[in-house]
Formats: sequence, C-alpha cells, structure tokens
Amino acid sequence: MNLEKVIFAFFIVLALTINFGFFIGDIDNPVHHNVYELYAALVISLIATVLKFGDRTHIGAVLLATSLVADVQLIIAAVIWGVVEHVTHTGMTPHVMAAIVSLSGGALLANITSVVLFVIETAMMRR
Repeated sequence: MNLEKVIFAFFIVLALTINFGFFIGDIDNPVHHNVYELYAALVISLIATVLKFGDRTHIGAVLLATSLVADVQLIIAAVIWGVVEHVTHTGMTPHVMAAIVSLSGGALLANITSVVLFVIETAMMRR
C-alpha cells in the first residue's frame, strides 16, 4: 500500500465530504450553514490542491484544475461571508446566504468531478 496515495485520496474525499456538509440544508437559511464548516472546506480543499501539484500526467493536470476551481469558488464564498459580516455590517440575509451556498455548490461539483476522475485513474491502474 502506498501511503502517499492514501493521504492523497483521503484529502480529496475529505474535501468533498466537508463541502457537502456545508452545502446541505435550506439554501437561504444561515442556520443550516456554519461559517467554520465553510472555513474547514476551504482549508482542506487548499491542502488537496497542494497535494495535486506533484502529478505530471494529463489526468493529474485535470485533477489540479478541478481543485483550483473548487478553491476559487470557496475563497469567493468566504470573502462574501466576511464582507457581509464585518465590512458592510448588514448581517447575513437569505439572498447573500443563497449566493454563498451556490458558490459552495459549484465547488462541490468540482470536488465530485475530482473524486470521479481519481477513481477512474485508480481503476485504470489495476488493468
């Protein structure tokens, strides 16, 4: 068993599951979406991205691209949350929460794509 591959798989699946945990719930209800869960999803996604830099194959490039997409969307969601709470002092509205959760949904789709590609790559290595 390759420990490096286990750690790599762990972080891409963890990024997917934490992002899913933040995404699930009523899209416009701030009570259903925790700021710390968004933060955790972003941090784990960034770790997964760093782990993908070493792969020089074509599928590695696609995996990196999906991870970068997830990172960008989660960063934008976190910035929006921070600006709304600490700069504008308007507080979280259902409209803003829906935008944040929608961005997280885009990141979730990118993470799903990444996991599916990783599973395909793993299955092809067995043959």
